[in-house]
Amino acid sequence: MEKHHSGFYPNCYTASRRPLELAFYAEFTDINIAIEKEKQIKNWSHAKKEALINGDYDKLQWLSECRNSRHHKYDPNKNKEID
Repeated sequence: MEKHHSGFYPNCYTASRRPLELAFYAEFTDINIAIEKEKQIKNWSHAKKEALINGDYDKLQWLSECRNSRHHKYDPNKNKEID
């Protein structure tokens, strides 16, 4: 983070988006799993990322569930957004 803040990497994505703030951190024993998780989170919706950052795992679970009417878990009474 310090190198990003100092502008050490002038051509990187974060160079023009300073100051940076670390919103979420996780440790992995395998670099491949870490890269896989980073790519997965990058594809998440803004709402799912906020739930992860806030530690709201119930909301994260709710946002991750399929709400397609053809899905076997579909319940039209649970189709209301969590506040």
